[in-house]
Amino acid sequence: MDKNITLDIAGTWRGIRMMLPLAAFTVAFGLAFGVTAVQRGLADWEAMLMSLFVFAAPSQFAALDLWHSPLPLLALAATTLAIHTRHMLMSAALYPWLKPLPRRQQLSMVILLTDSNWAMALGEYHRGERNLGVLLGGGIALWSAWVIGTAVGLAFGGGITEPERFGLDVIMLCFLLMIVVGGNPRAVMALPWLAAALSALMAYWWLPPYLHVMVGAMTGGLITMMLPGRWFGADS
Repeated sequence: MDKNITLDIAGTWRGIRMMLPLAAFTVAFGLAFGVTAVQRGLADWEAMLMSLFVFAAPSQFAALDLWHSPLPLLALAATTLAIHTRHMLMSAALYPWLKPLPRRQQLSMVILLTDSNWAMALGEYHRGERNLGVLLGGGIALWSAWVIGTAVGLAFGGGITEPERFGLDVIMLCFLLMIVVGGNPRAVMALPWLAAALSALMAYWWLPPYLHVMVGAMTGGLITMMLPGRWFGADS
């Protein structure tokens, strides 16, 4: 057990500062969600509660596509599960860092987990960071930006309805690639990355919507588990 694991205000504030540039773009995505929610007939309070407590842009936008009366609850649940299956693997990757914490604190630390603060925090962990405030602070910054953006979109009812027109849809991807490459990944990781990418593409072409996320995440994870531990320099 790593006894150097800490969690304090200084680390949390550091995580917030590190995530602020991306949080600015997250406001634009939240604005787009707020506007789209109004157009789909959601009440302001419904959209705000969704952003406050769900905090998951892909599944929230997917839910808007399915939002009609009566609500298809089973379809909503299945779609959300398919989109966010990757969070199981993301949480598993953070387990060495979270392991010293009691189970209740472990679960509370991943409530605000997103692709971006996960990638940033994991990169910092591999560079020697042991303050969990980095993970928590990054999540707080993105959650705050998402909620603010939603409120702005609901208040003004206009703005960015198609983020891709401004290239905002690739900002998250570029950030994640920068974190991965900057973290000096082992060459062996090219195998699960390639398997995940190919399987996700095939699923995108041939399977129902959103399942490609689950297929890619599960394939990459399975390939990684099948690789010999010595390839990663594992000592256990």
